Amino acid sequence: MDHAGQIPRLRAAVDGAAQVRASECLDVCDQANVIVVQPSAAGRAAGGRPVWLGLVNDDDALADIAAWVRAGGPGLAEPPGVLDLYAFTASRRVGKALEG
Repeated sequence: MDHAGQIPRLRAAVDGAAQVRASECLDVCDQANVIVVQPSAAGRAAGGRPVWLGLVNDDDALADIAAWVRAGGPGLAEPPGVLDLYAFTASRRVGKALEG
């Protein structure tokens, strides 16, 4: 898996619909690669919450995530059903650190 190459591919795939940032560690190494999809301001106002996706190690999953983000993401658009396979709940400590 080209982990470093995944970031520019995701940036291109979201096509400006969201910002893609990289982090050294989200403290969930057993789920690598991890992508956290944060809701937009409108998505948060509609009840959207961050969605943690783990084991995202192929371009098909990236394409599904990017399509969801372009459609509005959490709170505004339903994720493709296949993303249920990647979703996980981060510990409260880890989640708070990301939101804080």
